Amino acid sequence: MSGPARVIDGDTLEVAGVTVRLFGIDAPERDQPCARSDGGLWPCGDWVAARLDAQIAGARITCTGARTDRYDRLIARCAAPASGDLGAWLVGTGMARAYRRYSVDYVPQEQRAQRAQRGLWAGLWADPAAHRAAQQAQDPPPAGIGGCLIKGNISDSGRIYHLPGSRSYAATRIDAAAGERWFCSVAEAEAAGWRAPHG
Repeated sequence: MSGPARVIDGDTLEVAGVTVRLFGIDAPERDQPCARSDGGLWPCGDWVAARLDAQIAGARITCTGARTDRYDRLIARCAAPASGDLGAWLVGTGMARAYRRYSVDYVPQEQRAQRAQRGLWAGLWADPAAHRAAQQAQDPPPAGIGGCLIKGNISDSGRIYHLPGSRSYAATRIDAAAGERWFCSVAEAEAAGWRAPHG
């Protein structure tokens, strides 16, 4: 199958009227924030989709796949004239992860991108599958708090802040009645007396 493509998100396209999920990779969701090295949050899911859109703009995309997922999307490898295999390009530039649950084909590209701190590896970003699970299970920020997604938790270890993508972020619940809160930046959290987790 080939034709012009429209980007739905960082790992999903519409090609010749067919919704295609790129095989073997997982990119941030459109609503997924990432943390810069200074702790500031930014809309990385939208950024990846925009980069993919720019990469394939006006190109004829060729996709090869035979099965569909539970959302009726064709699972396929797709290629563009400028970059070849789009999955390899996205993972190699640090804009997606190898989706090990389904394939290890792109693990070498991921390891090289991570070592070089390319793309999203320059900061912190949650595994997209973990982000999706957390979105379904976690407590959302209160209405009106906007992009303030840093969790200020109080535990036996003290006042700890957790950035999106960090190890304990998805499991951390915020109890405002206990003095816990949401922060918009690392600077705000530290000024209020919270610290980063050890390790």
